[in-house]
Amino acid sequence: MEKYDGKNITIFVDADACPVKEEIASVAKKYKVPVCFIASYAHVGKKDDGNSWVFVDQEKESVDLYIFNNSKKHDIIITQDIGLAGMLLKKCTHVLSPRGMLFTEDTIDSVLHLRYISARERRNGNYIKGPKKFQDKDRHHFITALEKILSNYAGNFKIHIE
Repeated sequence: MEKYDGKNITIFVDADACPVKEEIASVAKKYKVPVCFIASYAHVGKKDDGNSWVFVDQEKESVDLYIFNNSKKHDIIITQDIGLAGMLLKKCTHVLSPRGMLFTEDTIDSVLHLRYISARERRNGNYIKGPKKFQDKDRHHFITALEKILSNYAGNFKIHIE
């Protein structure tokens, strides 16, 4: 069994609009897994929470490119970006939305297709409601999903839980 040394996996967070940053930090600390929050320079501020923060250009895809270029097999990525999720799955990463939806090879095609249909409808002037307001149940669902991924790693890599 592969021994976990704290360097095997990292949690990368698309942090610009992530509503569960505190939850990520708390769960990661419990499992002693490093977290790297990535945000644009527009979100620079005092970040003394003990986690790694990387700031990138404000260009549209800068955060996505940083995550894609720096993540590796088995890493966990938290993002709302479905296109990024699709690319990251090819790298054998775990991709989780802030609402706790785990993107998989089995589901990503249908999610991407729905995104395409929605974009096409918007171009045609047909607007539908956006996502529902983020609620406590979404937060709980996210924590449960992240805990499940990390507990599986704990069994495989002998993570020492605090």
